[in-house]
Amino acid sequence: MSRRVEAVVFDWGGTLTPWHEVDLPEQWRVFAREVHGVPVDSDDVAPEDLEEAQRLAERIHATEAAAWRRGQDSHASAALETILAEAGVDAEHDRHHLALAAYRGFWEPHTHTDPQVRPLWEGLHERGIKVGVLSNTIWSRDYHRGIFERDGVLDLVDADLYSSELDHVKPHPAVFLAACEAVGVEPEHAVYVGDRMFEDVHGPQQVGMRAIWIPHSDIPATQRVEVDAVPDARAHELLDVLTVVDGWNATD
Repeated sequence: MSRRVEAVVFDWGGTLTPWHEVDLPEQWRVFAREVHGVPVDSDDVAPEDLEEAQRLAERIHATEAAAWRRGQDSHASAALETILAEAGVDAEHDRHHLALAAYRGFWEPHTHTDPQVRPLWEGLHERGIKVGVLSNTIWSRDYHRGIFERDGVLDLVDADLYSSELDHVKPHPAVFLAACEAVGVEPEHAVYVGDRMFEDVHGPQQVGMRAIWIPHSDIPATQRVEVDAVPDARAHELLDVLTVVDGWNATD
């Protein structure tokens, strides 16, 4: 039976973006300092304001960490707004929008799309292959699309799904089936590309997709799940995906 590749779906962080080491607690210190109006580089700060900001940052970080653990254990999804609400953040606070802007400013250097994405996606389209994105994320669709638009690749995305708007996260089979439906192909004609063995290899293979693993991310031990999965192919850089897909389609 032919398994010609008709769509390739991509993970986002660590796959479409280069892997970065990130100080995760700092993201929430940045947010919390802005909520409490605590200047980052100033000695003129009331100790009680600094302490309150630190407590808020620790509370949000713990809430987010618990949400990601639920994702690993039960594959339940989460969204930024829910995490902040569970941590007791007042979305109506007059500095909330400033805190969100500071948080996004912290992440901005880590969101830039790999330069190989556009030629890769153009190459797939030239071959008549659709391009999809499926990401485990707490961020909104609009935010991710804004990143793709900023980096000049949004026009090449045929379908994109984000766990923040789904009931589950990868590797739950439902999200991969939803991604295949979104790009309009059956799972056996779709390929998933990602950097994590549990989420991005084991996950799609459960529903009959092939998986290409990009093994260049230094994933922390706390985020790794041991699984007996073997990728269908490896790509040490993104453009290798074209070679892999061409090889598969040449035999079908």
